[in-house]
Amino acid sequence: MSKSKKNIKQNYKKRLQNNFNSRTRFVRNKVSSVKPVERSISEITGVKETVSLTGYVNKIVQTGGPTVFVISDGTGNFSIKGFIKPGVRAYPEIVEGMIVRATVEIGEFQGEIEGEIKSIGILDEFNKKIFLDKMREIEKERARVTPPAFIVESAILNKLKNKFIEAATQIRLAIIQDRPIIVRHHNDTDGYSSGFALERAILPLIEKQHSSEKAAWEFFTRAPCAAPFYEIDDSIRDMANSLRNVAKHSNKMPLIIIADNGSSPEDLMAIKHGKVHGADFIVIDHHYFNHDAISSEVLTHINPFLVGEEGSHFSAGMLCAEFARFVNPEVKNIEQIPALAGFADRIDIANPELMEEYMKIASSQGYTKKLLSDISLVIDYVSSKLKFMEAREYIEVLFGEPRIKQKQLVELMAPYIRELDEKGFEIGKANVKLDKFGKLHLQFLHFEEFFPGFGFFPKPGRIVGMLHDSLQIEKGISNLITVGIMESAMTIRATNESNFSVHEFIKYLNQKIPEAFVEGGGHNNAGSINFLPNKQKEVFRLLKDFIKSRQ
Repeated sequence: MSKSKKNIKQNYKKRLQNNFNSRTRFVRNKVSSVKPVERSISEITGVKETVSLTGYVNKIVQTGGPTVFVISDGTGNFSIKGFIKPGVRAYPEIVEGMIVRATVEIGEFQGEIEGEIKSIGILDEFNKKIFLDKMREIEKERARVTPPAFIVESAILNKLKNKFIEAATQIRLAIIQDRPIIVRHHNDTDGYSSGFALERAILPLIEKQHSSEKAAWEFFTRAPCAAPFYEIDDSIRDMANSLRNVAKHSNKMPLIIIADNGSSPEDLMAIKHGKVHGADFIVIDHHYFNHDAISSEVLTHINPFLVGEEGSHFSAGMLCAEFARFVNPEVKNIEQIPALAGFADRIDIANPELMEEYMKIASSQGYTKKLLSDISLVIDYVSSKLKFMEAREYIEVLFGEPRIKQKQLVELMAPYIRELDEKGFEIGKANVKLDKFGKLHLQFLHFEEFFPGFGFFPKPGRIVGMLHDSLQIEKGISNLITVGIMESAMTIRATNESNFSVHEFIKYLNQKIPEAFVEGGGHNNAGSINFLPNKQKEVFRLLKDFIKSRQ
């Protein structure tokens, strides 16, 4: 090809490209003769129409097809998409954090309402400030809590009301500002009741905010904690997953709610670790603590002990069920939870009048005390198998979604689990030993000598509880401590008459044998501790010394 012909061809291609670019710019900035109606995101319906939207660009996702821009105006979130050709970034001048005004055609794709961009532009600084001020005011108003009446009347709840309002406002604001929420709870019936009550309140608000049921999987996680506190292991896992989502999906760092855990000094390291990475925390708990090391590190700390009340009078599941209505006044399927959690955590012993009130409400929903007991039994068993799994859909069935399937599942599993309970109890009863220190009785059982290893049900804590109750009933012993001894752990139950404190015992051990690395938590009269395996015998010897010193 001659040089002149080559130049002619290149010039022709250049003119074509310029014409294409010119047309592209024209399409992007073209103004329709029919002015589109101005709408807020909350006003968008599934009706096919062309509207004008102004919003803050939260996230940009490049798909194999269009570019998706997730925008917010304080009233909600909405996805708008631009398309040049498959996999090519549309409107590259627009980046996250900008304020844009777009003309979009509302439509539906795979069951989700979205907008197709017809034109889009970036707001100037003057209009940007006006928009942001307005958006923050809208968010503040939407986050505002209108306190509902409590499910039952309680002096404890009245004292905690302001903390409920404060925490609920923070949760609602986190949802509005597209912040992921993680709920961490203890791995027992009270803990699962806490987590489920919060889940029922939060999920509908997330789905409404994003106009998508799928958003619940991106912006909400609920996971159990095996230990009776929020461990550094849990915190590392939560932060690792969150930081990955920030890098991969442009998510924000989460708000973490710790339920039925979180109040003890043992929780402090994990909470501080999360804060280093930008997470914030709310704690809803009822466990005792020697001193309040947590409140200064979290957004809100809810615990009866903080208002001069006893944690044995109100379980975490009961607190979370009441609190859920502050987060979402339209929350459903939580009426039975206070009774379920309360009986599971033996609140009926310390606060029978309150439990009677909650039982009336559960009864009105078709729940008997036996059914609640069976549900608790199944939850205890299932939790031992699920371990760290979220298992959202499975847990929904256990809590009555739907109730007919809940009944079927419980009727199937409860008799089988009761047999396991009985076998575990008989093994324990045949091998438990009894010591006496004056009027006090110490009942103890070495689990590794008589029980199968990992995965056995009932769990050691459950067996210890059954042995503890049985001896009191059969022998009329009220001054009693029952201890289950494992290779590197102990689970403890004590009566009020025994003058025992799990927390004081932990402090005592750390003074006597700091090299054992003792940690633990729970209630004053019921909890567990961990230590190095080679210190087991010494820990047990010091347990006896500690008991003697308090008689």
